[in-house]
Amino acid sequence: MRRWPAIGLALAVLWVFVRGVTLELTLLLEEFIIGLLVGVPLAFLLRRFYNPDLPLVGALRSAPPMAVYAALFVRELVTANLDVAYRVLHPSLPIDPTVIELPLRVESDLAVTTIANSITLTPGTLTMDYDAERNVLYVHSIYGRDRESIVAPIRHWEDYALRIFAEPRGPEDPVPAPQDGPGGESNGE
Repeated sequence: MRRWPAIGLALAVLWVFVRGVTLELTLLLEEFIIGLLVGVPLAFLLRRFYNPDLPLVGALRSAPPMAVYAALFVRELVTANLDVAYRVLHPSLPIDPTVIELPLRVESDLAVTTIANSITLTPGTLTMDYDAERNVLYVHSIYGRDRESIVAPIRHWEDYALRIFAEPRGPEDPVPAPQDGPGGESNGE
């Protein structure tokens, strides 16, 4: 199955949602056609940037872990929003910023980017840098007294990212110790 027509169709559906059309059949159809007129040529023009074939079996196999990943992310997003709101509204402003070094089991660019973006989208944490040579993320947190509370949700996401992106390591594999950093010291878990 060719991928660009499916992406063009998905862009047309996305167009309808982004436009916020009321639920009237004629308006929905008009916006969907506009979405097709924009989305299909755009998908065709950009087709060289993604694989031409859609591996249907792989996509179906990845669907359950993707759903769990999304649910875990939403749960952490709500929890982090409440935590940050508490810290901002508390009279003594209980923050203790820190940067932690987080070695990863995922290795592909897409998996690392997904984890890094999930961290950054979660209030109170920010992915500062990625050391590709050591496969380590540097994560800033507004409250770093409890390292495990920062690392635990990221490890859950990583467990599912290993399945979604068919990584060589599995969720049962141990987290690799980071190699010595530029200063000759390592800061592993």
